[in-house]
Amino acid sequence: MRKTLAVVMDPIEHIHYKKDSTLALLWEAQRRGYQLFYITPDNLYSLEGRAYAHAHYLEVFENEQQWHKLSPMAEDIKLSEMNVILMRQDPPFNMNYIFNTYILELAENHGALVVNKPQALRDISEKFFINEFPQYTSPTLVSANAEKLRAFLQQHQDIVIKPLDAMGGASIFRLTPQDANVNVIIETMTEYGQRKVMAQRYLSAIRDGDKRIIIIDGEPVEYVLARFAQEGETRANLARGGHGIGQPISEHNRKLAQAVGKVLKQRGILLAGLDVIGECVTEINVTSPTCIRELDKAFSLNISSLLFDAIEKRIKDKL
Repeated sequence: MRKTLAVVMDPIEHIHYKKDSTLALLWEAQRRGYQLFYITPDNLYSLEGRAYAHAHYLEVFENEQQWHKLSPMAEDIKLSEMNVILMRQDPPFNMNYIFNTYILELAENHGALVVNKPQALRDISEKFFINEFPQYTSPTLVSANAEKLRAFLQQHQDIVIKPLDAMGGASIFRLTPQDANVNVIIETMTEYGQRKVMAQRYLSAIRDGDKRIIIIDGEPVEYVLARFAQEGETRANLARGGHGIGQPISEHNRKLAQAVGKVLKQRGILLAGLDVIGECVTEINVTSPTCIRELDKAFSLNISSLLFDAIEKRIKDKL
């Protein structure tokens, strides 16, 4: 019987070949005999209570000059006929993203396995969800109120402030009370009190790296990627010029990741990326977690194979 997999992702021609985690997932799916279908987020649609997509057949290659080939013509496919749908659309998490999860939920209701679960993608805000685990976080405030944000700054003296709906380190500021731009940064970030932001006490343990822990079906991978900021930069995100160093997972981080992973598994999250500084969780990435390629290369792993083992177990359990 033919095995089918559809991937919902941003334009494949614009990905970073050496770093893109979705590409690694597609290589593994193709090795396992899946027929691949490529869908951009704008090409999902519903009709009379069923989920569809305007999709291209896709082949992928481990070739930096040509990593993909699409069929010349797209065709309309019924998403419920897919064995697996990978939802790998990057944020921003906006209403179009939410509507796409509704469409994917229709496909799920009619038999497709969607990774990650559409309802969980809606429910788990990648930054806000850390509030489910206050025992593992630094002091955190979510507010649009300038007075409360300034009081939080006075209490902790050194904080970071960031939007709740961005990715890749975009618009993250480090603030101290001595900063001459405190008021204008708070006004700009909150849009004069109309937009909630997250403030967290600055963690000096960032000097030891912002660690990305990959969690698959509730369990952490045995190695983490410690990301370090370039000189003169606060943010360690690879998208902001940071560099990563692979390390074995510490015992503390393993226990932390297992505790978070247990909840994620219950919610239907098969693949997540946990960000940890020191002993504190700072983000829980569920939309399109990255750093798979870097860890694979550093330790001769195949993290995608671990994920597909979990996927195929789910499919078998449904039969």
